[in-house]
Amino acid sequence: MTTFEHLLVEKQDRIAWVSIHRPKKLNALNAALLEELHQLFLSLKEESDIRIIVLTGSGEKAFVAGADIAEFAQFDAQQGKMLSRKGQKTVFDLIAQSSKPVIAAINGFALGGGLELALSCHIRIASTNARMGLPETSLGVIPGYGGTQRLAQLIGRGRATEMILSCRMVTAEEALNVGLVSQVVSQEELLSSAATLAEKIMCNSSNAMGHALRAIDAAYQEGVAGFEQEINAFGECFGHPEFKEGTQAFLEKRKANF
Repeated sequence: MTTFEHLLVEKQDRIAWVSIHRPKKLNALNAALLEELHQLFLSLKEESDIRIIVLTGSGEKAFVAGADIAEFAQFDAQQGKMLSRKGQKTVFDLIAQSSKPVIAAINGFALGGGLELALSCHIRIASTNARMGLPETSLGVIPGYGGTQRLAQLIGRGRATEMILSCRMVTAEEALNVGLVSQVVSQEELLSSAATLAEKIMCNSSNAMGHALRAIDAAYQEGVAGFEQEINAFGECFGHPEFKEGTQAFLEKRKANF
């Protein structure tokens, strides 16, 4: 297994548990960490024994408390564009377009790039002490890792605009109410709840889940016909052995063996 400086990775029962580990910086994103995430998700994509990925932050204070501002405080406009484009393409889009479900287990602060990282995951659950927000406009910049797009898609334009312009942090309960997260549990139950959810998801066809994720994502891609994507994906499922197993198991009144 590759050893990372800023990531703790444990693989167990077909789940990859990934903890962002920069405790002295509240797990803030920097260039080295983003590169490690890029390499890790490329690797996990090819590992057939891994069915699902859970992403969290080490410690109890933060999932990811934002980006490491010291790294880009002196950037000019062109460097800023390159920073945003590279981050989106190599990490955030890579996660969002993963054919394996990615669950963000949000513990503590998920701010700026940290919330954007959670937004790129397919499912988000949070501990009761989680606090989420996009404070970039208070620094004279805007979210650059997909936050303006994914947050609005998830909770609606009005709420997203208010959060981005006011820089207001929301509590876990408010995040649940607006659909930013799908579940809120105690800090102590966060990882066990993620495991329970992962196990429930893994009972189903990995081939079908990959197609479903791509079809869902198509609805948010410019120039992509989402309904046509669904039709094609639906048809392709019929030619896969997991469809044969799933339907046969149903007819035989037994649990499918995926």
